[in-house]
Formats: sequence, structure tokens, C-alpha cells
Amino acid sequence: MSSDGNDEFYQQLRLQELYGKKEAEGDSDPFTYTDPTDGTQYEWDRDKKAWFPKVTDDFLATYHANYGFPADSSDNSSASVTKTEIKPPVDSKMAGVQQPVEQKVSQQAEPKQKGEKRKPEAGWFHVEEQRNTNIYVTGLPPDITKDEFVQVMSKCGIIMRDPQTDEPKIKLYKDKEGNLKGDGLCCYLKRESVELALKLLDENEIRGYKLHVEVAQFQLKGEYDASKKRKKCKDYKKKLSQQQKQLDWRPEKKPGDARLRHERVIIIRNMFHPKDFEEDPLVLNEIREDLRTECEKFGQVKKVIIFDRHPDGVASVSFKEMEEADVCKQALHGRWFGGRQLCVETWDGVTDYQ
Repeated sequence: MSSDGNDEFYQQLRLQELYGKKEAEGDSDPFTYTDPTDGTQYEWDRDKKAWFPKVTDDFLATYHANYGFPADSSDNSSASVTKTEIKPPVDSKMAGVQQPVEQKVSQQAEPKQKGEKRKPEAGWFHVEEQRNTNIYVTGLPPDITKDEFVQVMSKCGIIMRDPQTDEPKIKLYKDKEGNLKGDGLCCYLKRESVELALKLLDENEIRGYKLHVEVAQFQLKGEYDASKKRKKCKDYKKKLSQQQKQLDWRPEKKPGDARLRHERVIIIRNMFHPKDFEEDPLVLNEIREDLRTECEKFGQVKKVIIFDRHPDGVASVSFKEMEEADVCKQALHGRWFGGRQLCVETWDGVTDYQ
């Protein structure tokens, strides 16, 4: 017997050879073997082709003496041990192949890796308070129409439209007989409209009926039914983005008001004199950084160019949007910089100041 750390491997080979001999000799029970050194009984597993300790009363007593009883042990202790204690074959090199079935099942049930996307569980969602733009109104006249309800609620802000039907997201509740109950729901585009509606419409009257306005609270009624959930249309996000543009402060562009690309660039004159750079070349970088810092107050600056040899002391600033260039031109024209009064204009797209 070798003592180089492979004792278990050689022991397994010896047991396999023993099984072959017992079967060739016609042993009445070739599937059971008792180790003469310690008296341990082994059973031969045909599928795994390996010897495993036989679970007997003596084996259970030895196991409990060494490892104790499991925490959830019951009167049927032998059944609990057979489920939890399945020793691997003596050959440690083959342990990776001859794993119990329970271990393979547990590996399949492992949670997903961090990088994998996990689908949210089906169920009702929770609307955060700061994102809840829904208003619940009670005390409405019993003969109110949807158009009248929209007109009243529009006083406090833009009402969101359903991206699928393009109809205002309002609802007038009815009873089982189809008659209006006097309460309704309105969904605004912005949270600020909710606060305004609470101040202006609460306790307000419509044809003698006093209204009560509050933030809508959603509660789960019954079990979740996925079949009742409406599917989003393909261009849902696009339509929602178009609604958000209603809040844009910039005026709408008319068909005849198309502007040219070069109008994003402004020309600033009288910023310096070419002799300033002959005395100190580093002044060029200082002027460029100061100009960029000042112009970034009006929008996103793409490029700043200093024409250091131009006799008029010219510099150009390119903005991302034309409107940003317009605002900057109005703000800087006529201002003083380094003892010089600036002259700012939009680039004509032709003149080369190099």
C-alpha cells in the first residue's frame, strides 16, 4: 500500500477487484462486503460502479456519535440520515463525476448571476408619492360630462393623454346600473399640477355641488389577474415624449422659419489686440478659458476659437443649439472685457477670420 496520499484511490481499486472476484466465484451476495479492519459494511452501486457504506443500525450509531443528530430530527431518524448522508465514493478523483442527484438539483436552482437581467414578478405596482400625478375628485354633479370634467381639471395643468387612444386620462365612476356616482379620477402630466388642484379646486362649487379634491390612493382589490393588464403599444415611449414637449418653454418652429447650421456660431470682436500675445503668449489660453466659462452660462459650448492674428481681435464660439447662441449674443453685445467694449454678431457662414 502506497503512502503518497492516494490511499483512498488504491482502496477503491482494491474493492472493485474484490467485487469482480466475488462475482466470478459465484458468491451468493456479491453486492455486500465487510471491511475486516474496522467491520464497516459496504454495498456495491451498479449505476455508479462504486462501494458505499451500508446504512445499518451500527452505522447510524457511529454516525450520530461522531456528528450528532440533525436539527430537524424526528422519530424516524434513519429516514432523515439516508436523505442527508450520501457519502461520495472512496475514489476522490472521481467525486466530481459521481455526485448525488440531490446535489445536481441544487445546482440548477442556484440564483441568477449579478450580470443577468431579472424579470420583475407579476403583481400590482406601487406608485411613489412624488411621482403620483393622479387626483381623485368627489362631489361632482350627477349630469357632468367628460368634456366638462376635462375643462374643469385643465385649469390646473395639462392632463395626460393615453398613448394608445390619445384620449385624456380621466375617468368618471359609475354604479352597477351605469349611472354616474359623482366621483372621478384625473391624471396630470406633472406633479406640480396636483398641488395646484388641491389649492384651487378643493371646496370649489360646480352648479351648487361642492367638490372635494385629494391625491388618489390606489389599493389592491382581489387577486392579481395578468390578463386584465393592458399591453403597451409599440410607440408608447415616443408618444409619451411628445406629451412632455408640451412643457417646453421654447416657441414652436414654423415651417418657414427653418434656420441654418452656421447660426449656432457667434463672432465676438474687440476682445484683444494681436500685440497682447507678443508680450505674453500665455494670455491666449487665459482669454480662451475666460470666454468659454462666460459663454457656458447660456448653453452647451462645443468649440471656442481665438483668431490671435486678426487685427479686430476676433473670437468665435460654437453652441449646440441656435437658441443658446442667440441668448449669448444678446447678453455679451456691448459688454466690456479687459477695458474693451465687445461687438457680438451671428456668423454669416462665409467669412474666414484666419
